[in-house]
Amino acid sequence: MEENKVYTMPRIGDKAPEFKAVTTQGEINFPSDYKGSWVILFSHPADFTPVCTSEFMTFATLEKQFNQANCKLVGLSVDGLYSHIAWLRTIKEKIEYKGMKDVEVTFPLIEDITMEVANKYGMVQPGESSTKAVRAVFFIDPKGIIRTIIYYPLSLGRNFDELYRVLIGLQTADEFSVALPADWRPGDDVIVPTAGSCGVAKQRMESKDEMTCHDWFFCTKKLDKEKVLKAILKK
Repeated sequence: MEENKVYTMPRIGDKAPEFKAVTTQGEINFPSDYKGSWVILFSHPADFTPVCTSEFMTFATLEKQFNQANCKLVGLSVDGLYSHIAWLRTIKEKIEYKGMKDVEVTFPLIEDITMEVANKYGMVQPGESSTKAVRAVFFIDPKGIIRTIIYYPLSLGRNFDELYRVLIGLQTADEFSVALPADWRPGDDVIVPTAGSCGVAKQRMESKDEMTCHDWFFCTKKLDKEKVLKAILKK
């Protein structure tokens, strides 16, 4: 029976599960409608709740910044379409928070009253709640591949500086074929891929070029902030 259906949570590197859905911006076919763009697909527990309201206001305020990095936002909860519409109108007309007011949410908010999409993406964590989605965040690349997954519990709002840092970091790693160290931000040194042979390792340790090798397996180089942002952000 359908209620006994077992879903396997998608993993990093998997193709994003496909679905069609009704949203506050019309019907979408996911992820095909977003081919060529990065997408942040995120879930929230319920409409008309304070933590979710603070998050939606923040996402909406930062939407242009995400769009400039070729990234679209798509939200989801297990509430119905009319609840979504009423909640988003309330946010625009009545809520002021941290200097944000008259905030209009223009990205799609998925209606998922059957919990089909939430279950496909493992957004429902029964130990936290069997009737609400947790605060899941999926970073999906322009080819429809899941690149990062972050989960937050119901009680903890997301860190939006970190969400943006992850997006820029993923694109930087792809664009420049590098890895990124702890707490990396644009302008910080990046990590050169580990040497694949003894010869390359020896050459790196003896090299006087732009790399700094802390040991044979740990070499970094400078990558200018301007170069990173020019490659990633739309004019």
